[in-house]
Amino acid sequence: MEIRALTVSELNNYLKRVLINDPILNSINVEGEISNLKQHKSGHLYFSLKDQKSKINCVMFSNEVQKIRFNIENGLNVIISGYVSVYERDGLYQLYVRSIKPVGLGELYLAFEQLKRKLQDEGLFEKEKKKKLPYLPKKVGVVTSSSGAAIKDIIKVMKRRLPSANIIIYPVLVQGNKAADEISNAIKFFNKRYDIDVIIVGRGGGSIEELWAFNEEKVAKAIYESKVPIVSAVGHETDFTISDYVADLRAPTPSAAAELVAPNIIELKEKISLQYKRLIKSYENYIKNKGNLIKNYRISITSNRFTEKIIVKKQKLEYCYKELLNSFDGYISNNLNKITFLNEKLNSLNPKRALNRGFAVPIKENGKIVKSIDEVINGEILTLILGNGLIKVKVVGKSNLLGVDSK
Repeated sequence: MEIRALTVSELNNYLKRVLINDPILNSINVEGEISNLKQHKSGHLYFSLKDQKSKINCVMFSNEVQKIRFNIENGLNVIISGYVSVYERDGLYQLYVRSIKPVGLGELYLAFEQLKRKLQDEGLFEKEKKKKLPYLPKKVGVVTSSSGAAIKDIIKVMKRRLPSANIIIYPVLVQGNKAADEISNAIKFFNKRYDIDVIIVGRGGGSIEELWAFNEEKVAKAIYESKVPIVSAVGHETDFTISDYVADLRAPTPSAAAELVAPNIIELKEKISLQYKRLIKSYENYIKNKGNLIKNYRISITSNRFTEKIIVKKQKLEYCYKELLNSFDGYISNNLNKITFLNEKLNSLNPKRALNRGFAVPIKENGKIVKSIDEVINGEILTLILGNGLIKVKVVGKSNLLGVDSK
């Protein structure tokens, strides 16, 4: 009996069923290095897992990718859990990934280090961008659980150190899938109020899994973008989260955060009292010094030597006054002589003096002074200006200086 030939599709389908039904290949762990990593727009990951001698193609679907907290990168040594099957269209067998764990490092620790490196490169940890805390806050926003020990410790310390401060509590989940969203929303809420002076964000101690909400990127970005100064107080003194690096100030515990935010009112009163005493003492010394100075002035004024100095100064003043008067008199005398000389010179040039001596000034009818016989004609009417009046004359003849008639 001749065996029927299989189609390619039937062969690939058979191999797929064989691989899926294999108890080892159906649930297998494989260690290797990730390479040729690509992420499809659907969210699926495609990459190779290799060692020194060979490699296998791997696929991780988007619903599994979303469960991973760290970033998958080329060159990362991992242990992959999944199953081996055949991609029927191309006849290729590949490893379908259910989960990935880094080799040598915990998954959360790796995610922490990756996000820390990323945010540091983006400048979220720079000291120059840290905001200063207000010295005497009026309103303090607190983002934490309403039922944990952290809020009780914060209220207790705040009321003891600065009773005048108002504490505004925004209760949030501090662990779990929704915690990061609630914490970031609380920070944004306090920034919209415009009356919050400082914000405390934190919770009590716990494992890295329990503190993980404060390692989320969305919480880090909300802290960085906050215009209100933020104090991070997550866990115990040895616990460090991404929020601690981004915040304007890190407190080792929630109680310590309250101490950093609120100055001790008793110590503050003591400082004010001390400064007041120093001010009074300084004022008394000032008055005392000025009193001694006035006393010395009074002694100097009443002494003979001071009187002698006054007399000498007075004599010098009188001498200077006399010198000034003499100088002023000389100045006036010199200027009067100059004025008299100039006046006489001006009078000598006065044309009226010449008219008084018998001279006359002939003027034509157009008002022009006649300076030459050539400027007049016979029969023309002229006006003669004399020393004591005017004469109208008619030209009946002309002669030059030699007496020759020029009719």
